[in-house]
Amino acid sequence: MARGFDIPERDWKLFRQLQPLALERFCENVLSEIRDISDSRQSAHKRYLHVFKTVRDQDKELATLFDNPRRSNAWLQLSLIHSHDLLTLEEMQRFSPETQQRVSELAKLRI
Repeated sequence: MARGFDIPERDWKLFRQLQPLALERFCENVLSEIRDISDSRQSAHKRYLHVFKTVRDQDKELATLFDNPRRSNAWLQLSLIHSHDLLTLEEMQRFSPETQQRVSELAKLRI
């Protein structure tokens, strides 16, 4: 049973199981973005600057999404992961209805 605002135990375990998968997808998306930048017709210096900015910005986003996971902030991190489409519908449906509703509500607040 969840304490206060903590995510329920079963969902916490599932979150910790799916988090590495979401992290892998996030990194793949960033690497794909970098490939697109590298393949552009801009000068090497402009491509370098664009890659540098992308990595810097995405590193901050990665930290928000994945650093220091705790039960007390799992709903927030899960809602951010969800809003970045890093988990499939089927993966999200594995969470309890309570967690799915909370994540959906938090994701709407972010818009």
